[in-house]
Amino acid sequence: MAQTFDFILEDGTEKIRLDALLQGKIQDLSRTRLKSLIEDGHVLVDGAPCLAASLKVKAGMTIRVTVPESKPMTLTPQSMDLEIIFEDDDLLVLNKPVGLVVHPAPGHPDQTLVNALLAHCGDTLSGIGGVERPGIVHRLDKGTSGLMVVAKNDLAHQSLTSQFSDRTLTRRYYAYVWGLPNPAQGTIDKPLGRSPHHRQKMAVKPHGGKPAQTLYRVVKTFGLNACLVSCDLKTGRTHQIRVHLSSLGHGLLGDALYGSVPRRVSPLLKTAVKELLLDDERPALHAYELQLRHPRTEDLLVFKVPLPEDLVALEALLEEAY
Repeated sequence: MAQTFDFILEDGTEKIRLDALLQGKIQDLSRTRLKSLIEDGHVLVDGAPCLAASLKVKAGMTIRVTVPESKPMTLTPQSMDLEIIFEDDDLLVLNKPVGLVVHPAPGHPDQTLVNALLAHCGDTLSGIGGVERPGIVHRLDKGTSGLMVVAKNDLAHQSLTSQFSDRTLTRRYYAYVWGLPNPAQGTIDKPLGRSPHHRQKMAVKPHGGKPAQTLYRVVKTFGLNACLVSCDLKTGRTHQIRVHLSSLGHGLLGDALYGSVPRRVSPLLKTAVKELLLDDERPALHAYELQLRHPRTEDLLVFKVPLPEDLVALEALLEEAY
């Protein structure tokens, strides 16, 4: 059944955003869910639908929030072998393999992580974060491996969303890139947005892009051919690491979308890397560390996973080549 919440705002609520106000009053719903309700016309302010989550509320306003009954789940649970690192009633942390798509999309209607989570967790994920992506608060590209955290209820979803938003959740990645970045460590602070020339690509957009910041550090070099870089994400834009490192002239190995192979790399090495990384469909990127606060206990949780077999083989190949 649908739920209805009614409020009459008192003094002291001036200049507060509507979505922030509702988050404080309806704590069972995440801010993302509340924003969706506002945009879909389910929030009335003084009797009229308000579609702006950023509305600054005033004392005396009457607000009604209607939470419609959950839509029937149309996704099919599909059992898969997941490498689960941690799980309790609130969270699930897993090591995503290369090739697994996170959520259904055109060309990938099923056999995704969401389908596997529905089979593993049952009804506890229904509706979390929207019926199309239950429990998903961030994602990894199909060709990226490593750690992901999944929310198993609204409390966890709200907490994780807030940690992503205020940048208190730490995500670290290993990336193998062509050449040697100079300096060997630094901060890439370049706004990103959709490329005007290629709908599948993101691009650095000094004007109109969303803020994006990546901290990087060279960990290991393989002559002048390539190096291993550790990246700390301060924001989570689509393809952020791939675009940022490419903007320095150091694209990821195996990245046909953004990477380019330097001329000095031998054809033999170039071919070997291409074959190892699935004909450039597997950017050499791995989410190796994740730090977050538990949504219920607020304990600091730290997770690390080793390199997958294909990147271990890649490193051996690079070692041998110089």
